[in-house]
Amino acid sequence: MRYEIDVNGSRHGVDAPADMPLLWVLRDLLGMTGTKYGCGVAQCGACTVLLDGQAVRACQFPMEQYAGQKVATVEGLSADRTHPLQRAWIAEHVPQCGYCQSGMLMAADALLRETPQPSDAQIDAAMTNLCRCGTLPRVRRAIRRACGQLPA
Repeated sequence: MRYEIDVNGSRHGVDAPADMPLLWVLRDLLGMTGTKYGCGVAQCGACTVLLDGQAVRACQFPMEQYAGQKVATVEGLSADRTHPLQRAWIAEHVPQCGYCQSGMLMAADALLRETPQPSDAQIDAAMTNLCRCGTLPRVRRAIRRACGQLPA
């Protein structure tokens, strides 16, 4: 079936089955590989994207449920690493292996859109993505830096 989707502000027509997860539409049909496949059961968060501004796990979100909505991926933050979250991630040396980081960035973006000055408890509640490298304390500092709670 043919669907129209808006990804990072650009309209795309895709031919996909109604039950094809957004993750595979992004990666396989649109060539946007920033969104990662992790667990496939919406638990790890590596595939987190924004759907109309809300963080969702793209591995479990079928085409029929998101067609017509606005999708934002890590590629849409900025092309040159100038988004405040990207700058903060670099300043705080967040990534180690980096695999989960695109999902982390998108979850953090959703948080800051809803709560521009989050507390540590709000950050902890929003950041449900798994990181095997243990960078969560640096993630918290990067989020606080991106929203101006820490010096630049």
